[in-house]
Amino acid sequence: MTSLFRYRRHRLALPALLLAGLIVAGTGYAAVLPSAGATDRGPNEFTAEQIEDGRELFLANCATCHGLDAEGGTTDGDGKVSGPSLIGVGAASVDFQVGTGRMPLQASGPQAPERAPQFSLEETRALAAYVASLAPGPGIPEDRWLDPEQGDVAEGGEIFRTNCAMCHNFFGNGGALTEGKYAPAIDSEPVHTYEAMVTGPQNMPVFSDDVLTPEQKRDVIAFLEYAQAEPAPGGLSLGAIGPVSEGLIAWIVGIGGLVALAVWLGARAS
Repeated sequence: MTSLFRYRRHRLALPALLLAGLIVAGTGYAAVLPSAGATDRGPNEFTAEQIEDGRELFLANCATCHGLDAEGGTTDGDGKVSGPSLIGVGAASVDFQVGTGRMPLQASGPQAPERAPQFSLEETRALAAYVASLAPGPGIPEDRWLDPEQGDVAEGGEIFRTNCAMCHNFFGNGGALTEGKYAPAIDSEPVHTYEAMVTGPQNMPVFSDDVLTPEQKRDVIAFLEYAQAEPAPGGLSLGAIGPVSEGLIAWIVGIGGLVALAVWLGARAS
């Protein structure tokens, strides 16, 4: 300390002190900056490292069907392509297909079933980053459009019954289509429900923002969350497959029971 005190009047003392202060301040700022940047980055702001990791995952797991450049696979003798082009499908399509376990496809069939995801969340985002870097497409939705608490359940129910109930039935429990295809039950995460609306997987139409605004999509998510949590007042939901089939069950059981009772009473009386 005595030796340092001796140089307090040196002409380089003040610049050295300022330099030390700048080094300390810069080090502290650099320590805080990475965490703030990671927090502020949006769902579609990918790093170069993510894109490169996604490319390696794609080449190892997806290129066999979709081609080395994601431009589509080969065509067999029946004219069927082993895997469609992914150019322009966007990050939302990859996040939905991979995040719900539909891809990678394990076996060919009328449509890809939902399974347990084969990749972690980080790997799924890396694949989405790589495909999104190839061409513009629908992006992963922001959290503000996924919060059912901010949605209108009544409005969402009306939108769902108008646009979705003919395939997914009134409460999103799914239904059969033609040629072995089906509309799956909607019990996935809100992000995947939103992504399905903007990408139109398999037989589903695309509900772009020109058809349904982000607010309306959030309303649909709010309705589905409400429908899944709604108890069955009568004790049995009967699958919640709609008033026609539920009414048919009531007629068969109710009227059939009354007819059987009438026959039994008539037999007793005779």
